[in-house]
Amino acid sequence: MSAFNVDDRHHEEVDEIELLRRKINRLNKELRRVKSELEYWRSEVNKLTNPPLIEATLLDVLPDGRAVVKSSAGPVLVVEVSSKIPKESLRPGISVAVNQRGSSIVEVLRGMEDPYVKAMEVVERPKTRYSDVGGLKEQLEEVREVVELPLKNPKLFEEMGVEPLKGVLLYGPPGCGKTLIARAVAGEVGATFIRVVGSELVNKFIGEGARIVREVFNLARKKAPSIIFIDEIDAIAAKRIEMGTSGEREVQRTLMQLLAELDGFNPLQGVAVIAATNRLDILDPAILRPGRFDRIVYIPPPDKKGRLEILQIHTRNMKLAEDVDLEKIAEMTEGATGADLKAIVTEAGYNAIRSGRKKITMEDFIKAVDKVMWERAGTSYRAKQERTVQMHTI
Repeated sequence: MSAFNVDDRHHEEVDEIELLRRKINRLNKELRRVKSELEYWRSEVNKLTNPPLIEATLLDVLPDGRAVVKSSAGPVLVVEVSSKIPKESLRPGISVAVNQRGSSIVEVLRGMEDPYVKAMEVVERPKTRYSDVGGLKEQLEEVREVVELPLKNPKLFEEMGVEPLKGVLLYGPPGCGKTLIARAVAGEVGATFIRVVGSELVNKFIGEGARIVREVFNLARKKAPSIIFIDEIDAIAAKRIEMGTSGEREVQRTLMQLLAELDGFNPLQGVAVIAATNRLDILDPAILRPGRFDRIVYIPPPDKKGRLEILQIHTRNMKLAEDVDLEKIAEMTEGATGADLKAIVTEAGYNAIRSGRKKITMEDFIKAVDKVMWERAGTSYRAKQERTVQMHTI
């Protein structure tokens, strides 16, 4: 064999070896990819086949290293603690995950918020503004002093050495604007707004109402500056009695937790509280003392000037006929609340729509007043006017 043929054969072998080396590298990469994919699907299968964990609240850590937890299902359990969890991370009150099989704490749920409480946060702000509140100028100013000023200018209070007021309680007849003021504050103030209805804090499980109150205030502190609005607070803040049913005692526990949050060891820095009730007379004296609700504001039924302002607010986007006299309507609706006046304006609009007209007339408003106010009393505005004329004639 010639030297030329030997060289050709050698080059062919080198090329073949290089080709095989590249093929091996490619297969190794493919093998690593397949192994990675296999691990992923194996972990997915484990996730699907593993039993779910139970969320619980840590109550205490025992001297032997075990922990006392209250599971979300109800019972209080004594469980083991996984060796992977640092002992210093276990503090009473935190949320943990408990394994169903071994009944042991396997994970600390950091930053977890109760979804029931989280749903109370008003994410989309109401469109109500201060200009939408009629006839309550003085009351609105009082609320703004307590709520808006400390949240917007906290340094002003620090410089003056004045401690901001913690809360304001609005009381008065139904339909006079208590909730409307809260909605206006939520729409105007750039703070987290958390709305709570008093009845939502009443729970059939022992301790749940107090826990929800604690979670609400913890959320408010975390989201500060924030405003907590408690509507119908009389549902949990009625006067305490010596004897009562287990349900009444649970309501009292919830009230005591609320009192502790309002004036306890944990400061309400950057948190303001607004509460509303129709029944100030049944509230517990402990919640009315200074240091909890520092300002108590009466929201009265509107006078004639207030009724005129409310009518102007509700009719500003409506097409009114030239004969409509809002001052006359304000005069004939003596005793009406803000909710009544809104209903009257809406009913007048419906009267015009039924008649196929594009504008609302004074006649539409008179019919609306008859329907919303006087028919409830078994009379009408016209009948009342006729009796008044007859009395003056006699």
